[in-house]
Amino acid sequence: MAGTQDEASHEARSGAPKGSRRAIARLRAASRGAYPLWRGRLLFLVGGIGVGLAAVLMAKGADLAQAGFRRIVEPEPLVALILTPAGFALAALLALTVFPNSQGSGIPQVIAARHARDAGYRQSLISPRVAVGKVLVLFLGLFCGASAGREGPTVQVGAAIMAAFGRLTPERLPGLLLAGGAAGVAAAFNTPLAGIVFGIEELGRAYEARSSALIAAGIVAAGLTSIWLSGNYTYFGTTQATLPASAGWIVPVLALVGGLAGGVFSRLLILFARGLPGRAGRLIRRRPVLFAALCGLGVAGCGLASGGAAYGTGYEEARAILHGDSAASLAFAPLKFVATVLSSVSGIPGGLFAPSLAVGAGLGGTVHVMAQDLLPGVEVGALVLIGMVAYLAGVLQAPITSFVIVTEMTQNHALIIPLMIAALIADAASKAICRGGLYHTLAEIMLERAAPPEPAAPAAAERG
Repeated sequence: MAGTQDEASHEARSGAPKGSRRAIARLRAASRGAYPLWRGRLLFLVGGIGVGLAAVLMAKGADLAQAGFRRIVEPEPLVALILTPAGFALAALLALTVFPNSQGSGIPQVIAARHARDAGYRQSLISPRVAVGKVLVLFLGLFCGASAGREGPTVQVGAAIMAAFGRLTPERLPGLLLAGGAAGVAAAFNTPLAGIVFGIEELGRAYEARSSALIAAGIVAAGLTSIWLSGNYTYFGTTQATLPASAGWIVPVLALVGGLAGGVFSRLLILFARGLPGRAGRLIRRRPVLFAALCGLGVAGCGLASGGAAYGTGYEEARAILHGDSAASLAFAPLKFVATVLSSVSGIPGGLFAPSLAVGAGLGGTVHVMAQDLLPGVEVGALVLIGMVAYLAGVLQAPITSFVIVTEMTQNHALIIPLMIAALIADAASKAICRGGLYHTLAEIMLERAAPPEPAAPAAAERG
């Protein structure tokens, strides 16, 4: 108050007109109000650049880890029977003791952080320590042959980076978490539109109009950073495969199969997350590291049965099937499905996007092999894309994200309508098996376990 009076007396002595003094006061007030606004926008941009850098580093590290595993097992594949279980056990131990909350995909953690009321619990899900552990233990799992992707972990790391900037503007933290997770998807796949749709459809389940432009700015910053470091690439390579109208009947059939399989996958993961009943559930809770080793042994068995195709993200296998460089083995999709289930329930970090796309590619490729007489002249790429969208939509129950991300990954616009139809049918089929979406159900389980126990009701007073 005294400062305002001093400024007014100074302006009066200087002979400034009264209207001019009011204009100066308004400009000063506007400048003071603009600072928080521009600071928030700058945080989204700088955070997006950080997410882009992290996504590129995680992609390089994941490729190196998988290459290292292949160099070890190619001369003697049976080495995986020792390396994979031991690696799973070590990764689960680190995730439980050194880096808690780094297990699994990472997307449920971001959703839970957005809805958590306790600030301490929220921080434990998106802390820098968790982000570092997520990356290191993910690389360890891939080095040991886990069937996992890096995209889900990139979402959690991206949210952690944005949350670190969000300490300067706590009121913008929900928007920053949404932007960080969406930017992680955009930068991991070089799919900015899919990142925006994923943020709206899956992470937020609501469109935050107040922060929409800032979220888009963060995604663009992450995407441009990724392009600057890795080049403007198409994730699976460009394909212009088309589907003749006479073969349109295969779309609902493949969508139904993919959606049901994706629903089964989600139902299994939710079942293990809630805890198996009986003796098996008690054993898993008491011996989680031993259980992880057994899961690793199962993954090694799938890898040996598939000739090594069930290991890792599945990117190379899916790309080869899509472009017709190799025919899909009839066993690839089911073995990759089992390996991904075992990797996901073992308690080690790992995402679901890339393995799910690989399973979907295997489904499409298998249909092409088995139904060539019924589908004359149909390109394998068309069935692979439909299979990818169908299975991914079945797992995520996010149909818009599924067809947008596959379209951007391949730059195929000729199949947009069939892919939309496949996504919608697969989503409905999945919900017939698994009512709730996978990521949101897992997030609800996490929040339920973190909630403090309700106080016991006081005993009723005895009537005398």
